[in-house]
Amino acid sequence: MYKQTLNLFLTLLDSFRDLAPIIIVIAFFQLFILQQPIPNIGSIISGTILVAIGLTFFIRGLEMGLFPIGEGMANALARKGSLFWLIAFSFALGFGTTIAEPALIAVANEAANVAAQGGIIDNDHESREHYAQGLRLTVALSVGLAIVIGVWRILKGWPIHYLIIAGYLGVVIMTTIAPEEIIGIAYDSGGVTTSTITVPLVTALGIGLASSIKGRNPMIDGFGLIAFASLTPMIFVMAYGMII
Repeated sequence: MYKQTLNLFLTLLDSFRDLAPIIIVIAFFQLFILQQPIPNIGSIISGTILVAIGLTFFIRGLEMGLFPIGEGMANALARKGSLFWLIAFSFALGFGTTIAEPALIAVANEAANVAAQGGIIDNDHESREHYAQGLRLTVALSVGLAIVIGVWRILKGWPIHYLIIAGYLGVVIMTTIAPEEIIGIAYDSGGVTTSTITVPLVTALGIGLASSIKGRNPMIDGFGLIAFASLTPMIFVMAYGMII
């Protein structure tokens, strides 16, 4: 119990240390560049403390829950020797974590509002909801496929750079033919998929799988799934924009 409390306190200190550069930058520009007092200083201090506490519990939750379960299931599926269930789990993990990403939900809703204001879709609740939902499903499907490709690469031992080069060639080709209105959204969709929920579980999957397969190095083969997860949404969302 004492050790767990100490680890939690040390994580809290690390959270404040990680937030320190942001606090210093904001305070410097507010006091020395704008030369104005910081408004609502009490609320800002309270909010900063809450952010640090939330970040602390989030990190501890990853260490205690998400990372172990991801690695454990990858090891168990590898020992089971069933390629079908491993691939099915990989796709379901990529799809499920992405569809639940708060950042993707926010970007999809904002994209729907802008599309409605720009006359690309009807400016009513149903059309905006349909557009946002379609965007989220498209990104989730692309990430599911990306994780399957990444897992297959680990199983086969393929060099990652060939796949990444091919993927970005696909992005460049799609950029030349996709509607201009969807390109920016597509590029941003590649970034928001690799956020708070997806990254820990997908990283744990890759490391756990590489650790359980003979001849695979977790440092070389275990990482790289996130690169695929940020690459394929750009292609799929541009294709989605061409279809709608």
